[in-house]
Amino acid sequence: MVTIRGRAALAAGAGARWASRITGRGAGAMIGGLVAMTLDKSILGQLGDGRRTAIVTGTNGKSTTTRMTAAALGTLGPVATNAEGANMDAGLVAALAGTREATLAALEVDEMHVPHVADALDPAVIVLLNLSRDQLDRVGEINHIERTLRSGLARHPSTVVIANCDDVLMTSAAYDSPNVVWVAAGGGWANDSVSCPRSGEIIVRDGAHWYSTGTGSDVGPEGPPAFKRPSPQWWYDETHIYGPDGLSLPMQLALPGNVNRGNATQAVAAAVTLGADPAAAVAAVSGVDEVAGRYSTVQLGRHTVRMLLAKNPAGWQEALSMVDTDAGSVVISVNGQVPDGEDLSWLWDVNFEHFVNHPVVAAGERGTDLAVRLGYAGVEHTLVHNAVEAITSCPPGHVEVVANYTAFLALQRVLARHG
Repeated sequence: MVTIRGRAALAAGAGARWASRITGRGAGAMIGGLVAMTLDKSILGQLGDGRRTAIVTGTNGKSTTTRMTAAALGTLGPVATNAEGANMDAGLVAALAGTREATLAALEVDEMHVPHVADALDPAVIVLLNLSRDQLDRVGEINHIERTLRSGLARHPSTVVIANCDDVLMTSAAYDSPNVVWVAAGGGWANDSVSCPRSGEIIVRDGAHWYSTGTGSDVGPEGPPAFKRPSPQWWYDETHIYGPDGLSLPMQLALPGNVNRGNATQAVAAAVTLGADPAAAVAAVSGVDEVAGRYSTVQLGRHTVRMLLAKNPAGWQEALSMVDTDAGSVVISVNGQVPDGEDLSWLWDVNFEHFVNHPVVAAGERGTDLAVRLGYAGVEHTLVHNAVEAITSCPPGHVEVVANYTAFLALQRVLARHG
């Protein structure tokens, strides 16, 4: 129930949103949410009251998994969701205020905001995807994030946690929760979890399995380590998704990449937990073909351009694995603005050697930094800072573009103007 003060705050927020749109300053969702929160600090909790909410968080894949979760929950009824990825408090307020009639919500939430957002919304489900280095200047070390998530989850023992058991850090965050659904969603990037977040000892990997060599409380009474990869209740392969009680369903996604099969599996697990029919949920996630412009293909003159987003070493590893070098040319665009993280030393953690037999056009405000990295990787490349000019410098035909956050948004706006 929204109070009288809450309704007044939402009305003021709607006015601010309208003014932003009329003056051409943007869609206004953020300013509308900020105004409403300023006037009533409890508005987020009021908007969440009476809804069954799924929170999705992690370093990579939040927007995609949230989009898939919203699609799967849509088989049950209207769903409130922050489809454009505004994942902090103001964006959440705007998303919930914009779909007041929906009794379901699927919300992407920034990792550091999950504890207080969960306190406000008391979610039915929290989906934990993965943790890796990302914007250390803003969020700090990932072990700190894991401990923050762990303490936040401890305050919500009735919440069902859908956790990726292939990710050591997210497993640790969920390990003590009484209601966990374990999903083998993949963990291709292991460079940030070589040691146990609980004991500091080495993590040993044996194929898909992993375990900590920690001592003390991490060792069971009979000797073997207690902190280890849990047995998954959900998993997937190249053709199917598998779940509890022998569930097996074909799953062919519109989105590329093995990582998106993992995202889809967690989205289906979350939706089924909230009552969705498994077959209907799989069909819904399979129909998702773009996420806020990501993975979309657009026309630019004599070029078709497919857009991929990558924001950190783990994300770059996954995005680069999706690049089809046989389809045409490759442009990689990198900025170093605040939303990207101004420290680009992570470029040296990315395996650009993947392109050693395929020329690349380096672009973006920090294209020179990228060009140096490509040079050391032995990748033939040219440097064209303007991303559109970088695309048009390629031979006519298809161009695969991989860009980090602000470079992606800037190029997306330009391509939209070109129709």
